[in-house]
Amino acid sequence: MTKRDVIRTVLEGNRPPYVPWSMGFTQEAKTKLERHYGCDDIEVPLDNHLLRLGNDIGFFTDLGDNRFQDVFGVVWDRTVDRDIGNVEGCLLSAPTLDGYDFPDPRAPRFFEDIPRKIEAFPDRFRVFQIGFSLYERAWTLRGMENLMIDFVEHPHFVHKMFGAIADYNIAQVEEALRYDIDAVYFGDDWGQQQGLQMGPRHWRTFVYPVLRRMYGVVRAAGKFVMIHSCGDVDELFDDLVAAGLNCFNPFQPEVMDVWALLPAYRGRLAFYGGLSTQRTLPFGSADDVRAEARRLLELGSDGGYIFAPAHDVEGDVPLENMLAAIDVAQSQRGYAQ
Repeated sequence: MTKRDVIRTVLEGNRPPYVPWSMGFTQEAKTKLERHYGCDDIEVPLDNHLLRLGNDIGFFTDLGDNRFQDVFGVVWDRTVDRDIGNVEGCLLSAPTLDGYDFPDPRAPRFFEDIPRKIEAFPDRFRVFQIGFSLYERAWTLRGMENLMIDFVEHPHFVHKMFGAIADYNIAQVEEALRYDIDAVYFGDDWGQQQGLQMGPRHWRTFVYPVLRRMYGVVRAAGKFVMIHSCGDVDELFDDLVAAGLNCFNPFQPEVMDVWALLPAYRGRLAFYGGLSTQRTLPFGSADDVRAEARRLLELGSDGGYIFAPAHDVEGDVPLENMLAAIDVAQSQRGYAQ
């Protein structure tokens, strides 16, 4: 069974020969691992099962002085957050799209490295990523506070903006489907440590209908839908399954009961993540990491689970803790590198 087959088995709700994994790391953490392994690409020693394709947020322009511009024109200051950054200013200062032009969703630079990556890792499950895929894209353009007000005072504009973002995403999906991919992964944070940022009523009014349209395009092509949404969002799982979702990430144990949710949804929804990045990885011992990882692998052994830290591992995590998680995953019975 290839890694691609193992992931497909998990997403179809069947029992895999072992629990697959796919671990992500911030730049600082990645540098630690590269030095440890003596390599330029940690994807090789990690032996991840997911092959991430595309440029999920669209960062292409380095403005210098820790400032980057995405394809939508938003400028990000990475002085503190070296991986994404904080938004500078507000592109849409008024609740209108008049005068604003969306970028080209089919621009070759989003897709040009797909053949090379597939050739390098042909046995992995191929996932085309679209980051900031709706609500996040909207607030980066409009500003968080402005968008929250727009939900109440300018609902027609919100519907129009979300629809335009969805049109962009669907065009990008259609282009990605020209390649031999397996899934589309939509990133869009809706949650906080407690509940939804915009509340369930606004989510169901503005976000949910658009998700159904975007996910429907992917499912109609016979591909899987995977999403990332940080925070306490498990109240949405039934809606997301109905919309066509196959796999949810990051599955945070700090904000949801992963031990109850995985068996409750097995066969309907797979989960990806689960290893605590707020407590165990940064503050526990290597033995603590091993114990939690083994418990998660046991929980996921019947299927419906991809093992990973609940988010990209930060640079403050000790190297020995990162290696402990990797070792437990790669030491599973049934896995042969």
